[in-house]
Amino acid sequence: MANTKEIQNRIKSIQDTMKITRAMYMMSSMKLRKARQKLENTEPYFYGLQEQISGILSHFPDMQHQYFDNSSNGQNQSVKKKGYIIITGDKGMAGAYNHNILKEAQRLCGDAEERHLFVVGELGRRHFEGQGEPVDPQFHFSANNPSMHRARVMTEYIVELYKEKQLDEVYIIYTRMINSMKEDVEVQQLLPLKTHEFIKQEMIENSHKGEGNYDKEALDRVDDWFLIYPSPKKVLEKLVYNYVTGFLYGALVEGSASEENARMLAMQSATDNAEAMLKELSMEYNRVRQAAITQEITEVIGGAKALRKKKKKRVR
Repeated sequence: MANTKEIQNRIKSIQDTMKITRAMYMMSSMKLRKARQKLENTEPYFYGLQEQISGILSHFPDMQHQYFDNSSNGQNQSVKKKGYIIITGDKGMAGAYNHNILKEAQRLCGDAEERHLFVVGELGRRHFEGQGEPVDPQFHFSANNPSMHRARVMTEYIVELYKEKQLDEVYIIYTRMINSMKEDVEVQQLLPLKTHEFIKQEMIENSHKGEGNYDKEALDRVDDWFLIYPSPKKVLEKLVYNYVTGFLYGALVEGSASEENARMLAMQSATDNAEAMLKELSMEYNRVRQAAITQEITEVIGGAKALRKKKKKRVR
């Protein structure tokens, strides 16, 4: 059994650790609120872009464009080179946050004939480099403090590779926070965009507005007065670029919020476990101290009895 000094040292060590976990919990809480506020501020702009793209495609459903799949079923049979944007964290101590993303990324990458990895976050880069997976060296971005400027730089790089035919498809893998207790790994295709998905979204919105179902003949009649300057393709090129930028920014913010939420849960769990350990150690410390006191009292009583016996022998 440990002595009182050893137990006191363990208690002090756990108390110091609790100070760290509580501080990290508070920091993650502030970062989470900041990330969610960023997401709320940009959602109207992002959804507005979606509506604009859906509106144009619903009026010109047969238009061919390099940023769209240009097929009715959304399947491209000549896809070989796939790019994966994987959003991980820069730091650990966030529960299974990074593990879940990397597990899903490895599953998807294993199905691709030719893959190009674009990893955000230091932990993700270390993981793939440690496994000998080639990671794009120019795509070296941090997961902390996501900004619109960072999303624009990432979009420019990815879109340029796509336009140069170095990538046939681009996917993004990130974590979306459902609520404070649940997070899901999301996989979305960034390029090429699916024309039928936007048209379907437009149909759903029109039905909610009470405008009826999608009618191609009616849209053909509307084309007589539906004017887009300088051309639908030029407008779509700008809208798609901003759409991809907005989606990337939203994914970065979602990933940051999910990471901080996972870290909050991990730090709360660590603090709760530390409190339980302190309770057990306090009880053990009290037992050891009580045993030591009892031992000292027993020794004092034994010594007193011995002295009395010695005095009685001398008197005799």
